Amino acid sequence: MRRLAIIGASGHGKVIADIARRIGYCEIVFFDDDESIHECGGYPVIGKSSEVGTIDADVIIGIGNARVRKQIQESIPDEKLVTLIHPDAVVAEDVAIGKGTVVMAGAVINPGVRIGKGCIINTCSSVDHDCIVDDFVHVAVGSLLCGTVNVGAGTWIGAG
Repeated sequence: MRRLAIIGASGHGKVIADIARRIGYCEIVFFDDDESIHECGGYPVIGKSSEVGTIDADVIIGIGNARVRKQIQESIPDEKLVTLIHPDAVVAEDVAIGKGTVVMAGAVINPGVRIGKGCIINTCSSVDHDCIVDDFVHVAVGSLLCGTVNVGAGTWIGAG
């Protein structure tokens, strides 16, 4: 059975849960430090982010803030972290994508691209040929990166 733990019970976490379900995760649970949140998108919140290591599951962070995402991801063993790619995204065969990155529906990532760990390549964004996207970058909804662009760590590329 494939089990996924998502840290961050928010709108971004809901989208990640949808991707996980579409790619075959049978059980999805959330962890969030806000104890007043008990579910997200119909899935249970079962503990705080610091408790994610207590269950046998793949892990991804569903938090938009790059600084927070980095802090949490660096506390999780690499072997537990996964990369999720929506089945309706287009990703060229030679693209390299780091652990903990999520690629949303409608995103297009063209040949020669290198994407770091803990990134968000959001809905309907485009990363063209030979771009380098460093760790913990958020390419927002509908953003376009032309070919051979280098994006530094922790950068947020705004919508559109």
